[in-house]
Amino acid sequence: MVHLFDRRSAPSLSSVAYALVIVCVLLAKGEAQQGSLPHLRRQGTATQLIVDGQPFLVLAGELGNSSASSLEYMRPIWPKLVKLNLNAVLAPVYWELIEPSEGKFDFSLVDGLIEEARRHKLRLVFLWFGSWKNSMSCYAPAWVKQDQRRFPRAEDRAGRGLEILSPFSQENVEADARAFAALMRHLREVDGQDHTVIMVQVENEIGMIPDSRDRSAVANKLFSQQVPAELMSYLEQHKETLHPELRAAWVANGYRARGTWEEIFGKGPLTDEIFMAWHFARYTNRVAERGKAEYPLPMFVNAALIRPGYVPGQYPSGGPLPHLMDIWRAGAPQIDFLAPDIYFPNFTEWVRRYHRAGNPLFIPEIGLGQLNAVQALYAFAQHDAIGFSPFGIESADEATGEALAAGYDLLRQLAPLILAHQGKGTMVGLLPENLELQRQPQQISLGGYRLNVTYERPSAERAPLSGGLAIAIGQDEFLFAGTGVTVTFEADSPGDPQVGILSVEEGKYVNGAWVAGRRLNGDQTHQGRHLRLEPGRFSIQRIKLYRYR
Repeated sequence: MVHLFDRRSAPSLSSVAYALVIVCVLLAKGEAQQGSLPHLRRQGTATQLIVDGQPFLVLAGELGNSSASSLEYMRPIWPKLVKLNLNAVLAPVYWELIEPSEGKFDFSLVDGLIEEARRHKLRLVFLWFGSWKNSMSCYAPAWVKQDQRRFPRAEDRAGRGLEILSPFSQENVEADARAFAALMRHLREVDGQDHTVIMVQVENEIGMIPDSRDRSAVANKLFSQQVPAELMSYLEQHKETLHPELRAAWVANGYRARGTWEEIFGKGPLTDEIFMAWHFARYTNRVAERGKAEYPLPMFVNAALIRPGYVPGQYPSGGPLPHLMDIWRAGAPQIDFLAPDIYFPNFTEWVRRYHRAGNPLFIPEIGLGQLNAVQALYAFAQHDAIGFSPFGIESADEATGEALAAGYDLLRQLAPLILAHQGKGTMVGLLPENLELQRQPQQISLGGYRLNVTYERPSAERAPLSGGLAIAIGQDEFLFAGTGVTVTFEADSPGDPQVGILSVEEGKYVNGAWVAGRRLNGDQTHQGRHLRLEPGRFSIQRIKLYRYR
């Protein structure tokens, strides 16, 4: 007799059940770890960064380009970053330093940065200085730079190689992608549980300069060919929502469904730039794709912005600029969002242009200065920003450091409230767009009221900080935070009763709970006529309104 099932050799039912439980626990643990990775999540109209299961405001600063290349140089900088009330640091990772010889990786610098960030209770956003940094390929390894035959460069009209790796080379993209994949694999191994590193920037300020496009033989050949079908398909599907400049170029050539680059978009520098943007995007997408296959952290690309009056080739053209966002979205679906590096005074204009539907606002670089403190408050409230990061943060002078630390302190206190209100239309940023607005009231509708906002006026001697945010936290109740702002209130429609101030409290948030300080119903509110965040210091006030005839 053949026994198909022998109880003496078979495990007991209890042991089988135990094994199944273990397997289920391990699977669940794996799923939980994957689910707890930093990731992006929608809330209303906003996109938020989720870290360890909770939404996270990135209150950061970006290090100077060379600072992170030496752990010894960084040693005295970490305490300064903590003193500035940062919760995250943007730090470069240099291709040439992690892969000094092809295929041989050294992650000691990366590990040292992670260790110090943990020790100082800071998160990291790594910036991949791979094929391009400010257009140029200055951080590519020597073995790449010195082999132009294998790793070709972009060329000018005379056929001279530029210090820019060609985005049309398979060797170039695969070498970069292999290194980036190795970095992401290492981050998974050393940081997959702790999540010190919360996002990664892929390349840095990609763009073509000093010409509007690569003039190499391979680039010229591709330029004369048909626009790729996948790009044309994207344009057709998004015809009504394309950026006006891109759409106008397409319209001017008859909305053609197929053709060469010049047949679709016309002749000129803009078409050159669109062509380069597509190929830069495809290259970057491949690098990100290889990295995400190893460790799928949120990834973004940053852009060097355009000086007024400049044309493609005079700035790093072809990067993820507002008029090219559709090209980048079509060509780089692995990139989660596109980000501006802002060094021009028209701050509010640039953040509006980047906070388009589907593209959350993150500011990885902005010129370091005292204005950063109020710009950050505005960005998080008005544009549901994920994060804010002045550049060269370790170089902040005393006045800038004090202002930024004060602004970030308010944001730390208010983070739970800001995160709860993002994407819901119950919060606004307060910032004068220009000197003219700083001289007259700015009218804002919020929570059933019209807010008449005036900003501290600059004088010949000084230009005081002025700006902040407002949140409708309840029926007839608002929170204001910032400095140098005065607000009066009106009913939001004609004929409504007059609006009075019931009470104003100054205070702070401690562990998410409001702790009231002074009651400001006297001179500080002009006997019930306005709310004022006095200049020269950052504060939080809560106000309750009522209506009367």
